Amino acid sequence: MDIVTLARFQFAMTTIFHYFFVPFSIGVALLVAIMETLYVTKKDESYKKMAKFWGNIFLLSFAVGVVTGIIQEFQFGMNWSDYSRFVGDIFGAPLAIEALLAFFLESTFLGLWMFTWQRVGPKLHVSFMWLVTLGSILSAFWILVANSFMQHPTGFTFRNGRAEMNDFGALIKNPQVWYEFSHVILAAFLMGGILIAGMSAFRLLKQRSLSELSTGIFKKSLRVGLGVALFGSLGILISGDMQMQALVEDQPMKFAATEGLYEDSDDPASWTVIGWMDEAEHKRVFGIHVPYVLSILSYHSLSGGVEGMNSLNESMTAEYGDDNYFPPVNAMFWSFRIMVGFGMLMLLVSVLGLFFTRKKNPSLYKKPWMLWVVGLMTFTPFIANTCGWLVTELGRYPWTVYGMFKIQDSVSPNVTPASLLFSNIVYFLLFGGLAVVMIYLVVRELRKGPDVQEEQEKEEPATDPFDGGAFNE
Repeated sequence: MDIVTLARFQFAMTTIFHYFFVPFSIGVALLVAIMETLYVTKKDESYKKMAKFWGNIFLLSFAVGVVTGIIQEFQFGMNWSDYSRFVGDIFGAPLAIEALLAFFLESTFLGLWMFTWQRVGPKLHVSFMWLVTLGSILSAFWILVANSFMQHPTGFTFRNGRAEMNDFGALIKNPQVWYEFSHVILAAFLMGGILIAGMSAFRLLKQRSLSELSTGIFKKSLRVGLGVALFGSLGILISGDMQMQALVEDQPMKFAATEGLYEDSDDPASWTVIGWMDEAEHKRVFGIHVPYVLSILSYHSLSGGVEGMNSLNESMTAEYGDDNYFPPVNAMFWSFRIMVGFGMLMLLVSVLGLFFTRKKNPSLYKKPWMLWVVGLMTFTPFIANTCGWLVTELGRYPWTVYGMFKIQDSVSPNVTPASLLFSNIVYFLLFGGLAVVMIYLVVRELRKGPDVQEEQEKEEPATDPFDGGAFNE
């Protein structure tokens, strides 16, 4: 394999694995903050136990997210140094703010939240978790500011062969930032809700062996999780629609690839439900079409055509020079449909789950097959988020910075295929090991349940590690 392919594979591997835990942490942090807020407002001790229990799951995801995030940042110096030189002046500011402000806020107040349960009042304590949630959201915002420049460059000038920032405000006002940010954050909320609901459903399948306390907590957790998931999934419908409409203007090649559209569409345009494309011949092999739908999705109108990839490739060749501007179409086409399909499925499960857990007739808790459906939803956000990331990044091919800097110009000049192959193997084994440890620890926490935690707190209250007597045993 060539250097570019190996470098791209390594970046994709590290980013996908890291991105498993970013929305995980953001979403579960929000759920924990909501649970503790319910405790403060309702004075119901079960919500406090819920917040503590799911807080342990959050801490696991936060720890793994930090480790994988550090590894991901290594990529810029290891394999993409020419790219880093090109955009370093622009990326420096948002990434520095993310590290020095957002991550500092998140990690500082997370420490306070962990060790001050018995030391501050409930209202002050719950504010710590809301600040942790805010910090995680701000962290995502500043990273997306950097990523959005790659999608829609703005606020820069060319100097000495580099892109140098000349308008920091333009980076923040970049419309792509707000499309990406709203979509990513709402997807994180959806993921947090589905994860809490799904893991609770798995535990309720064993409710005969659960204590009354644990059963009650998992039932309440399932309801809260489904409520947040419903909010997130409805918001994603709106933000996703806005983002796809923007792509028609900003990145028409990416939009055409998600629809498998090589030739210019008719007016009105039909939407392809399923299909397969011959990427070598640049044509669609087969497809099942629904009239008018693509015009509605693209323009919110019953009329309007969409330019195909063949025409767009000719236009881009004339503007940027001879090259292959076709992205991996089948990967784009199916990633988009898998993302949307799982998103709609999570919306449906959220609505039906809330209906079948209503107070008048909470039948879901009594039917194992319903609990299995909700439980299996635990895995869907990981798949949907990964497919969304693939659509966003693969669709920019062959650019690292759209219209400005290409992938083959971005790779470090001193790396070799052997070094890349070796580091790919190391990272794969490292990430595989982390995944096994993470799954083991989460499952162990779920099996322990809130009961064990309550018993441990009665026997031995949590110790502040900065207490003068903490290590004087």
